[in-house]
Amino acid sequence: MNREMLMLVDAISREKNVERDVVFGAVESALAQATKKLHQGDVDIRVAVDRDSGDYETFRRWHVVPDEAGLQLPDQEILLFEAKEEMSDIEVGEYIEEAVDSVPIGRIGAMAAKQVILQKIRDAEREMLLNDFMSRGDKIFVGTVKRLDKGDIIVEAGRVEGRLRRSEMIAKENLRNGDRVRAMIMEVDLTLRGAPIILSRSAPEFMIELFRQEVPEIEQGLLEIKSCARDPGSRAKIAVLSHDKRVDPIGTCVGVRGTRVNAVTNELAGERVDIVLWSEDPAQFVIGALAPANVSSIVVDEEKHAMDVVVDEENLAIAIGRGGQNVRLASDLTGWKINIMDANESAQKQATETDASRKLFMEKLDVDEEIADILISEGFNSLEEVAYVPISEMLEIEAFDEDTINELRSRAKDALLTMEIAKEEGVEAQSTVSQDLHDLEGLNPELIPKLTEAGVNTRDDLADLAVDELTEITGQSADDAKALILKAREHWFAGQE
Repeated sequence: MNREMLMLVDAISREKNVERDVVFGAVESALAQATKKLHQGDVDIRVAVDRDSGDYETFRRWHVVPDEAGLQLPDQEILLFEAKEEMSDIEVGEYIEEAVDSVPIGRIGAMAAKQVILQKIRDAEREMLLNDFMSRGDKIFVGTVKRLDKGDIIVEAGRVEGRLRRSEMIAKENLRNGDRVRAMIMEVDLTLRGAPIILSRSAPEFMIELFRQEVPEIEQGLLEIKSCARDPGSRAKIAVLSHDKRVDPIGTCVGVRGTRVNAVTNELAGERVDIVLWSEDPAQFVIGALAPANVSSIVVDEEKHAMDVVVDEENLAIAIGRGGQNVRLASDLTGWKINIMDANESAQKQATETDASRKLFMEKLDVDEEIADILISEGFNSLEEVAYVPISEMLEIEAFDEDTINELRSRAKDALLTMEIAKEEGVEAQSTVSQDLHDLEGLNPELIPKLTEAGVNTRDDLADLAVDELTEITGQSADDAKALILKAREHWFAGQE
């Protein structure tokens, strides 16, 4: 039997053009699987075949794990302290092995063994093909539609297959067997049977790669596509930057009579592409991304990473786009949240923000409306700005002398300190609240400081309140207060029918 095994290994190795070691590995795996069936539990079996004689040995083994980890797989693992009793110098991660009876080849049958071996060979052959394909460094997979598989399309390129999921297709397309397909290689998942290369035609990376193939200046490093946003099959925007002043980035991507951009559009089922000039200035970048709409003004909020973009009435629909498409793509392209508004909406929002800032300054800095308005007109919107903006900048305010400025800065710092102390006290007060009150369903966390201030620290304290008492404490409506009290009382009646 051992001689027959060697002959079988040699025959399969020649037939499939794979290394003998790969075939031996498949034989060992087949014998190990057969041996496992003779043992109870999910044991770990290792078979070692001598490459020259065909003789083989079989071992049951246990993986050594740390004592504190415990046994997750009792049939396959052993704790370190137990392993050291058998082998004093063994370490975590190594194996304890015990020789067991080997399964004769005849027990599993020559045909069964051959089938297992051939499957292993097919897997190894498939992996070799994949490695050879991926070593070419292609980013775009070019093949033909072979078949449908549960809504996905299997694309074949030579002896390699890719999987184009339904979610990664372009909605308008109706691909059929035999159709030629190009798609972006997104990842390789060897756990998938049949078609392990995951493809996409809707990913922004696919459009970027298509432009790279159509525009040699990108490959040469003269141009760079900085970002891309797509509504697959409908419309897209790309942001381009020229690294050579002599090269017009937009014109170069469009090509003579639109040949380059049309080639990309035709590949993507007529998807229209807006080519935008990338800018280091975020506001300028957003203005370009909103084309063809004309922007009247723009306000940047660095803290919220958002921009308020004002357009006139006739540009409002263009800026937003059908179904909000234009502003959505511009936002995805630039990475900024974009709020489109007309002049009236902008003025109303600005007035609201001004009122809020005026109220804040008058209350926290103890100043009159005139001083608050001067601060607002000079661009101050928060106490932090008043307290910590370099004093040299504040000295440029003509309406204030140095003493006034120092006083305002001092008051702002005192107000911030007071607010921080109040915040910490609120957190500390919340820590005195019992866990059962914290966990009460329907209790808004914002109400907890109000309850603690009124001495309500447990669920029973809340349950004892009358509706009017709770509304006075929290400012809730009577219905909301009643519902919360009833919820707090539920545990009183939990054992009653």
